[in-house]
Amino acid sequence: MRIVIAGGHGQIARRLERLLAARGDEVAGIIRRPEQGDDLRVAGAEPVLCDLESASVEEVAALLRGADAAVFAAGAGPGSGTARKDTVDRGAAVLFADAAVRAGVRRHVIVSSMGADPAHQGDDVFDVYQRAKGEADAYVSGLDALDWTILRPGALTNDAGTGRVRLEADTGRGAIPRDDVAAVLTELLDTPATAGLTLELIGGSTPVSVAVKSVAGN
Repeated sequence: MRIVIAGGHGQIARRLERLLAARGDEVAGIIRRPEQGDDLRVAGAEPVLCDLESASVEEVAALLRGADAAVFAAGAGPGSGTARKDTVDRGAAVLFADAAVRAGVRRHVIVSSMGADPAHQGDDVFDVYQRAKGEADAYVSGLDALDWTILRPGALTNDAGTGRVRLEADTGRGAIPRDDVAAVLTELLDTPATAGLTLELIGGSTPVSVAVKSVAGN
């Protein structure tokens, strides 16, 4: 498959790029800064320079044409203010989804956040973040032209992955290694029957492939 990942230099994205490249997929990662390119090449991905905060839908669609799937793993990141929560976590996600529709790329997987909710109240940065992610999820889930899956991990850690998770519509709070998030994303890309699902993810006891097959109804 050819897979294009928004937020290609992110911690989850680079783990995902390594997994996909290692099995022979063609992977492109969208980055904002040229100096990030070498890290993507090391991961086995093709760096593609594009600022999703300023690009047009057609510019991003041109990067997506010919892809089999798109993954939105971008985020404003810690330390960013409320303005960039809106322009990246909401705005870039909406732009990327619209570009996928324009390019005819149906399979669309989003890395969201546990607790994301367009009706989330509050004005603190984290409140704005949760609202922005929720608004983006709501927008994408309303696009009939996409076979979307929304993944909402719990608290992210850099612990080594265990390969065992809890993946359900509602898991309750918990932590999850970024390694295991990337492994679940890989399985979701291989499992079209998860389209239309919003899933929460924390550490657990079920092997990744079994957990994904279970939510897909297999």
